[in-house]
Amino acid sequence: MSRPPERAPRPRLLAACTVLAAILVAASAIATDRFPGIGRPATEREIAAWDIDVRPDFLGLPKGSGTVEQGMEIWEAKCASCHGTFGESNQVFTPLVGGTTAADIASGNVANLRRVDYPQRTTMMKAPYVATLFDYIRRAMPWNEPKSLSDDEVYAVLAYMLNLAEVVPDDFRLGDANMAEVQARMPNRNGMTTAHAMWPGREFPSAAARPDTANAPCMSDCAATVEVASALPDYARPAHGNLASQHRRIGPVRGIVTGDDDPDATDDPSPPAMKRAKDAGCMACHGIANKVVGPSYADVARRYRGVADALDLLAGRVRNGAEGVWGALAMPAQEDVSDADARLIVEWILAGAPER
Repeated sequence: MSRPPERAPRPRLLAACTVLAAILVAASAIATDRFPGIGRPATEREIAAWDIDVRPDFLGLPKGSGTVEQGMEIWEAKCASCHGTFGESNQVFTPLVGGTTAADIASGNVANLRRVDYPQRTTMMKAPYVATLFDYIRRAMPWNEPKSLSDDEVYAVLAYMLNLAEVVPDDFRLGDANMAEVQARMPNRNGMTTAHAMWPGREFPSAAARPDTANAPCMSDCAATVEVASALPDYARPAHGNLASQHRRIGPVRGIVTGDDDPDATDDPSPPAMKRAKDAGCMACHGIANKVVGPSYADVARRYRGVADALDLLAGRVRNGAEGVWGALAMPAQEDVSDADARLIVEWILAGAPER
């Protein structure tokens, strides 16, 4: 199956890009005039280094290829610690593979997405475009070293993931030359729609049916208060535990407290150090007796039992981060944890991490 023809840029989009480019050039000139000797315009190579997105129609897809077998080796070294050997994930990250069938591959619609009793929506159930998977892996993975994979390695990792979902066979080599063939077998390729009017698409025949993206802001007689028309009912909020303790404390996302393990709850019987560890997000990656993403606290206590400077060493790692101590996956720095709290948490860990 040959690659579909690349779409030409839409006239409005082309015009907008031209205007944006002119604004950037003008802004660069203004900045140079206001701050002589500071900064310079970005070169074409520097811009190209960041302009790496891949569209669903494969525009931007780099040359290269990789096999399922090569992908399995890379996966086990750099991906399995977070996503599981077979894409089943662990207690922190959601599953990537599962929930799709041969019938879904034939139809392009995943039947389990219609089941309200199905326990989990995996990535392979939802993703309509194989190019989107390639683009995300290339830009964001591995978690501790984004953009460190070569293009061939990204093809190989994606080939292994597709093989786990039975989209491609064991001996398959995925590359830019056959991505369109794989797209024709994506389980949810026909599940994408813009009929919900969340963003503009060709499914809106008239201006009245298009999303309101050009409304003027209210500047007078504005409502004094905003009434929330819908919200998650209280009984459903803790359905997946405490979301606040399941989010990384890095980046813009902060989970709302939805469970009984709120570290600030007055009736929480946990020791103060354990409450602080929860509040800092430590226990999203570490279990007390079991390995999650990082080692269990029991394993940490065993390794450093009797080590004279263990408290200073581990408190420093909590504050500054560490890599290569327990494997390839790095522990990010917890800069919002004070030195005193870091030492409190480490003392609790070295004491066996008691829960009461």
